[in-house]
Amino acid sequence: MSTFISKVILDFFIAFGIVLGGALLGGMGAIVSLQPPTQTMLDVAGRIKIWALAAAVGGTIDPMRVIESNMLDGNLSPAIKQILYLIFAFLGAHMGTELVKWVCSSRG
Repeated sequence: MSTFISKVILDFFIAFGIVLGGALLGGMGAIVSLQPPTQTMLDVAGRIKIWALAAAVGGTIDPMRVIESNMLDGNLSPAIKQILYLIFAFLGAHMGTELVKWVCSSRG
């Protein structure tokens, strides 16, 4: 498998796991602190979605710099790769959030 495909898959699942894991652990914390876990899980999933995206693509602003410098130089291939990394990380974070919403809505 190419390194590009491998990185896209990793970015997707890292972002997905951050949202899902954060929401589940937040729900456990809510139980311990006697708060409603469902609402806490939904709040956490919504709040950490953007942070999951940032963590999956490297945790810094470097991907944006790569896009900018390559676009200005006329090298579209590296810029398109970075954009695709961001898109797949976003999809992972979004799917994690949607899974948490689905699990929290299917009570009873």
